[in-house]
Amino acid sequence: MIEVLATLSPIRDFGTWSRGNGLEIVLLGIGAVLLARFVRWASEAVTERAEARRAAQTSLVRSEDDKHRRALNQVITWVLVVLVYIVAGLLAVQKLGIALAAFIPIASVAGVALGFGAQKVVADLLAGFFLVAERQYGFGDLVRISVVGLGVPVLGTVESVSLRTTTVRTTTGEVVITPNGQIAQVTNLSRDWARAVIDVPVSVTMDVNRVLAVLRKAGEAAFADPELHALLLDTPSVMGVESIEVDQFQVRVVARTLPGKQFEVGRALRVLITRTLRAEGIILQAEISTGEPTGTA
Repeated sequence: MIEVLATLSPIRDFGTWSRGNGLEIVLLGIGAVLLARFVRWASEAVTERAEARRAAQTSLVRSEDDKHRRALNQVITWVLVVLVYIVAGLLAVQKLGIALAAFIPIASVAGVALGFGAQKVVADLLAGFFLVAERQYGFGDLVRISVVGLGVPVLGTVESVSLRTTTVRTTTGEVVITPNGQIAQVTNLSRDWARAVIDVPVSVTMDVNRVLAVLRKAGEAAFADPELHALLLDTPSVMGVESIEVDQFQVRVVARTLPGKQFEVGRALRVLITRTLRAEGIILQAEISTGEPTGTA
């Protein structure tokens, strides 16, 4: 610290200094802010152009390349903004008359201190780097994130990815910001394709073969539906009896869907299956126990 103070040249005339180095420091600060805003504006312009190009396409879901480019764009923007402010800070220190070489001993001590005190930050940055490099998930992906120390995973859509944090919006509209270094496991529900699984509870008094035939009929009707056909990759399959209980048995229906569309397809299939079973006179177990018809399978 003594060496740093020794490098300071005395400011005898504040007016002269303020019109010289002082003005340059102010201009550096203003320039850094403007340059950081320009970087963010350029990033948003690139993103808007990509979104407009994607809107002109007929695909219902984002491609993996689009997701990766969006995440990479966010990371690069964050890094550039940090670099702009660091460079502006170093130049401002030089204008104050402080030799940067005098900071080497202090930087060595501070580096050791930060190595112990900022381990979590370094871990977050490294985890974020590998997260983006390995394309684990990107903007718009539906993910389930397990965080160290939390028993309940976070399920939601990725809204932002940086080297330090991941921002996810849940189905209830909450925004969850998680440091990348605390992510223990990620389940990507939007990669390549997804699967909607529906277990239909049917009374044991019903004929199993007839129930299976009706469910296959419902699957074919779903695949023929224009709206569902755009989301399904093939005809939903009836896997058979999944479980048997005292008063009911459950038949599993599985449908392969576009990535991230499994919940939408699952809700539509439940409605269609319920209507088809009612039309064929097949009563669901819930209808027997309550005495009233149900609206879902």
